[in-house]
Amino acid sequence: MQAHTKKPLTDAVELCFTGPAAKRQEAVDYLRGLGFEAKEEPSKPWREVLPFKDEELPGVFLAGARYREGMTQAALAKATGIPRRHISEMDNGRRPIGKKNARLLAEALKIDPRRLLAV
Repeated sequence: MQAHTKKPLTDAVELCFTGPAAKRQEAVDYLRGLGFEAKEEPSKPWREVLPFKDEELPGVFLAGARYREGMTQAALAKATGIPRRHISEMDNGRRPIGKKNARLLAEALKIDPRRLLAV
């Protein structure tokens, strides 16, 4: 049974495309014909729209990679030899990951270790 959500579902989507500049107007016209509206506001750098501070990003990337691989903190601890408590602290940004741990975690999670270091 599905749980009630606080926010009603919406049937509107926002799209962002990258392509040749020469075809921009043609794409805008085609999408308008499908019922889309063009937004002319400038795009923002991704760091500005994330609800996280720069120092929190390594932990966010770690938690996201762990989720993507379907690993619990305990499973990741077993795979890397890093105590589960430390992984929890790294996930939540209370412990720096460090180069050695970044390599161990990245190998277990199949990601680039630089993602887990301060950005």
